[in-house]
Amino acid sequence: MAKQLLPLPLLRHALLCFFFLLCSIIFTKTLAKSTTYNVVDFGADPTGFKDSTLAFLGAWSNACRSLRPARIQVPRGQFLLGTSTRFGGPCNSRLISITMLGTLVGPSDYRAIGESLHWLTFDEVSGVRIHGGVLDARGSSLWACKFSGQPCPIGAITLGIKNSNNVVVTGLTLINSQLFHMIINGSNNVNVHGVKIMAPGNSPNTDGIHVQFSSDVTILSPRIRTGDDCVSIGPGTRNLWVEDIACGPGHGISIGSLGWGMNEAGVNNVTVRTATFSKTMNGFRIKSWGRPSNGFVNDVHFEHALMTDVQNPIVIDQHYCPFYSGCPQMASGIRISDISYIDIHGTSATEVAVKFDCSLKHPCRRLRLEDVRLTYKNQVPQASCRNAGGTSFGTVQPGSCLYL
Repeated sequence: MAKQLLPLPLLRHALLCFFFLLCSIIFTKTLAKSTTYNVVDFGADPTGFKDSTLAFLGAWSNACRSLRPARIQVPRGQFLLGTSTRFGGPCNSRLISITMLGTLVGPSDYRAIGESLHWLTFDEVSGVRIHGGVLDARGSSLWACKFSGQPCPIGAITLGIKNSNNVVVTGLTLINSQLFHMIINGSNNVNVHGVKIMAPGNSPNTDGIHVQFSSDVTILSPRIRTGDDCVSIGPGTRNLWVEDIACGPGHGISIGSLGWGMNEAGVNNVTVRTATFSKTMNGFRIKSWGRPSNGFVNDVHFEHALMTDVQNPIVIDQHYCPFYSGCPQMASGIRISDISYIDIHGTSATEVAVKFDCSLKHPCRRLRLEDVRLTYKNQVPQASCRNAGGTSFGTVQPGSCLYL
């Protein structure tokens, strides 16, 4: 009897899981020969009363200078990092692991880091592994300032991975960021596995994970509850794979907003597979400003998603202009093509479940709907198309409004 091969998606998932298992085994054996630095030995205070920033930087500096693999240990406890902190490279050590059992907390006064843009940053590093622990930025006081209408700092991103290569983040929990929780910027070969991100649904601009100007990024099994996009994808993103994501509350998964600048890098080869959305503002969204631009989005695949009371399950908005400022009534220059939506089902919280509002100057091309089954109050919802061309296959509900 002939052997039955695994379907390609399952095979890829199995290979990714095997990759993380193999890395863990190699990583564990390598660490047995590594040099260990405990942040407490450098003066870190596990009670959280004393600022431990200098202690963490001391441990990092020693690990970075090491000629051997290095391990930084953060034991149980609460550690205050009260200032914007950069863990920078390049490093001598080709493998630095940071194993956290405790919680890092931000300053109680939001102004201490509110204008710095980042709270914790790994910049120009390679071969860094971050495992476990909690990052609590304590952003609620800044949110309250923003809600009051008073002048406030823009806020700080909790964790930035910038200009780096071969970075792995596993089992990390990020809560209550002032701004985005995690950003991957200008980096290559970054793997994020099993992170949890939590902030109230009304917390402003607290995106879960943002990726831009980066390639070969893999995000597996994140659980994200926040006040903005669960995953946002910016210009210059290539070869992004997101799988097994739970999103809600939040604004869904968004490519964009794109096209603010004329000469903007495009987005290419993005796959989001196996996603659940619960009471989110959007499901899968692509948005661009109504401005001239040379940017593009192509080769994007949204597959196997369950929507539960999602306001806009499938949407392309090329007339994005939230405050009607800086975006006059112009056609978006972003070229959108080769976008597929496969096996998308569930419930819409609004009557229009599929909306393709594309540019008059650069219509969306080669959109593909396959086995899309959405309902609205147990009825068939509506689809809305403007300047959108493509095809549909299988059962598509609401019926396709794409032109060929």
